[in-house]
Amino acid sequence: MAPRGKDPHANLDVDYVLTYRFHDLSKIEASNDFQNLVQVLARVGLSVEVRNGENCSLLVFVKVASDERLNNAVYRSRVKDWLYGIRAAQPDRETQNSLTSQPLTEAERYRIVHHMITSPREEGGAGITPKHGQWKNVESIFPLHDKAFNKAWITKWATMTFLKVEELDEIRDKFGEKVAFYFAFTQSYFAFLVFPAAFGFSSWVLLGHFSAIYAIVNGLWCVTFVEYWKRQEIDLGVRWGVKGVSAIQEKRREFQHEKEVKDPITGETVQIFPATKRLSRQVLQLPFAVLASVALGTIIAVCFGIEIFLTEVYNGPFKSVLVYLPTLLLTALVPTITTILTEIATRLNDYENWETTDAYQSAMTQKIFILNFITSYLPVFLTAFIYVPFGSLIVPYLDIFRLTARPFAESEKQLETPKVGFAINPSRLRKQVIYFTVTAQIVNFAMETIVPYIKRRGFHKYQEIKTERAVKKGGAYLNAAANDPPVEADFLARVRSEAELDVYDVETDLREMVVQFGYLALFSVVWPLTAVSFLVNNWIELRSDAVKICVEMQRPIPYRADSIGPWLDSLGFLTWAGSISTAALVYLFSNDGLGPDGTPSDIKGWALLLTIFFSEHIYLVVRLVVRLAISKIDSPGMQKERTERFMVRKRYFEESFGENAMELPPPMDREKITRATLEEEARQSSLKTTGAQDEFWLRQRSWEESAKVGARLIEKMAPMESKKQQ
Repeated sequence: MAPRGKDPHANLDVDYVLTYRFHDLSKIEASNDFQNLVQVLARVGLSVEVRNGENCSLLVFVKVASDERLNNAVYRSRVKDWLYGIRAAQPDRETQNSLTSQPLTEAERYRIVHHMITSPREEGGAGITPKHGQWKNVESIFPLHDKAFNKAWITKWATMTFLKVEELDEIRDKFGEKVAFYFAFTQSYFAFLVFPAAFGFSSWVLLGHFSAIYAIVNGLWCVTFVEYWKRQEIDLGVRWGVKGVSAIQEKRREFQHEKEVKDPITGETVQIFPATKRLSRQVLQLPFAVLASVALGTIIAVCFGIEIFLTEVYNGPFKSVLVYLPTLLLTALVPTITTILTEIATRLNDYENWETTDAYQSAMTQKIFILNFITSYLPVFLTAFIYVPFGSLIVPYLDIFRLTARPFAESEKQLETPKVGFAINPSRLRKQVIYFTVTAQIVNFAMETIVPYIKRRGFHKYQEIKTERAVKKGGAYLNAAANDPPVEADFLARVRSEAELDVYDVETDLREMVVQFGYLALFSVVWPLTAVSFLVNNWIELRSDAVKICVEMQRPIPYRADSIGPWLDSLGFLTWAGSISTAALVYLFSNDGLGPDGTPSDIKGWALLLTIFFSEHIYLVVRLVVRLAISKIDSPGMQKERTERFMVRKRYFEESFGENAMELPPPMDREKITRATLEEEARQSSLKTTGAQDEFWLRQRSWEESAKVGARLIEKMAPMESKKQQ
């Protein structure tokens, strides 16, 4: 039996659960639709059991009908990997031998079964896509949690500081490579943060803020980490057998081809959408970026201006309360505008008509990163490069925001902006960076872990109150667990609970880590303790994400991946942008640790541009040197890859020429040379025409004879001194 966990009976051998909701269908429609669902599942070799669910839903339990069918599906998958170059060695032709030499992991089993459920019918699957087309009433497909593993996992990680690669292997075997790559990245990032945290603390004590030395060391660290992670991705991809797995692309159902052509190599009919046409549609990303910048930038800039006016100009009643107005506006408006822009980005991504799921997700990630960049970093950029250098020129024009405080002011004098003599708040930038790197991290942690827990508990309490009221009024309340067999009651209660959980999105957690890295690369020179805050946060983050997956989310479907995807490009971009922003900040603020006094006359434009120019080019040179140095370092992943390639060549050679192909030929049986043998050899030579080459190659009949002749020649020709030494 293929593995399902430490205790397969805890989940009753269930592979997946499908939630089928029929509240918007008539009884006849729901019955026919559900019958079709069960038929297509059975057709691909899946056993089906049905139980009652919550709120007009059915729970469809599926497992592979036989081990033989599962083993065949696994073998086909591994052969496909080999054909695409993901596996170096060809799987053994005997299916059972192949599975014995490389046992099936739990994640691989779930991935294969999920492929049987969701892959198109022409590829041998059931073709079920939740909430789409024919299957719009299939709400979700999810595997069940392994409670024993989850408990042991959380307990184990709670006592560890650094994770070993074996712990990452465990995650990969349970949840698949995509989730494992996230934890591997976060763990590598956490381990790398030890140095900038120690150095940042030393700089904070000894060098102060805006230190050029800290800026150089931090920039070098950012480059080293990004280049190291690129190499680490390759090593992990080799270790987990997924290097190059992105070559196996899953075609999107929504892809619309314009023509079909015959592949000149394979002869297969291929659906084509012209690349030039897609490129012309991708050009729309430019106006989208402008729209996002204008929409979000305007909101953030206006709230920024209101905040400056209320905190540094207004001096009337309720000031301590009004200063929170910009925060409330940002909290209300930014998520709303971001949601609208995300919808626009999604439609634009659909319009680009990507052929594969990976390409679609990569393009979507790039668009979302634009929004994240603006909302995360623009407030700090405004403070550092607008408020501080040009504060004395801008503040006199902030009287347009007096409307926000006019109803509370006692006199116009309390609303007047100073025309001259305005002094900027020199600590504003540092406080803002501290907010984003400490306070915002705490708030985000609460939103990720505590708020979902409270919401879930509140929902269950609401359901209980609703049930009690229905019973008190004498109404009938359909309890989903009313007809559960006693032996299954606890199991079905857990399944119904998991069915109501949210789907885990690893991209959200990756985005959070990348945005955090951006603060370190772009603004940590303002507050050198940034890395210390992130070090503490990420230790907690690793554990809280494990708890989130185990408790607050459905078990992730074990998708494969060979990297963290386009987020790696985002890391590189942020490192490059950090080389520019850090240089500018050091130039603007390194004079006395406070920066310019709000008068632009103190800023030399040519000097600022020259500083940025040299910093960027130094970054490019350092990146090249670090990349070259890391490429020279050997690693277990590289060694394993070379070993696998060597074994493939050796196996091919042995199969082609035999196991003893590289050994010396066996000694020839030397027959005794007599007059008769010499006469027979002469007679044979006279019967055929022989040339000089034949006579040349007949003088020595074997390698032993050549060795003896060579020894005699050496004996004759060796110098006298060599003979004396002998």
